[in-house]
Amino acid sequence: MKLLLLAGTQEARAIADRLAAEGIDAMASLAGVTDEPRLFPIQTRRGGFGGEEAQERYLKDGKFDTVIDATHPFATRISSRTLSIARRLGLRYLRVLRPAWRAQDGDLWHAAAAREDVERLVPKGARVFLATGAQSIDEWSEFAKDRTLFCRRVDRTDDPFPYDGSWIIGQPPFVLAYEMRLLKTYAIDWVVARNSGGPTRAKLDAARALGRPVALLDRPAMQDCDHVETPDEALAWLTKQTA
Repeated sequence: MKLLLLAGTQEARAIADRLAAEGIDAMASLAGVTDEPRLFPIQTRRGGFGGEEAQERYLKDGKFDTVIDATHPFATRISSRTLSIARRLGLRYLRVLRPAWRAQDGDLWHAAAAREDVERLVPKGARVFLATGAQSIDEWSEFAKDRTLFCRRVDRTDDPFPYDGSWIIGQPPFVLAYEMRLLKTYAIDWVVARNSGGPTRAKLDAARALGRPVALLDRPAMQDCDHVETPDEALAWLTKQTA
């Protein structure tokens, strides 16, 4: 077996640890979103593949026969493309998709299927913590015309913030007290986030504690493929493939 692990999540790290412990020939692939990512215990490549043809050629030339896709739940482009390539090449493919967040008592969540829904939910003039990732900032130009946005990113940048508001520089993990202080410091009226699930819900817990409403973007539809929720389930799937 030769395995390509599409990484970028905590689940991917846990899977990489298990692959290394089992001595499985594996390569982790990181998109290069962070300037200084933590090291993986298996071979690692950084950066995009350069499009579908280049990715297919990489998988062929590398003689990979298995792909575990543990990218972000909203990384639909790379997941859809990789599944298509895997099917053409006859490779085993598994999507690792952690459970979505569920509302708790006191949460003021408003479901949003698209950015247009967020525009209808969040009133003009609001101060918004845009917790959808720095890579998505250009997608919010219309929304930003009548609101003040604060968007978090991991790495510092010389690029000016494109709207009224500012970047917030911060390295995860974020705890409840930190997120509550952030919402207070920037006088946040609304939180806009994606329902990515996982360990980063402290911002949502802070919003609940402070009575702030949240516009929560729904997950993209799940593709028709083998999928699991946890690293343990991913390794169990892998064991079955080699049995």
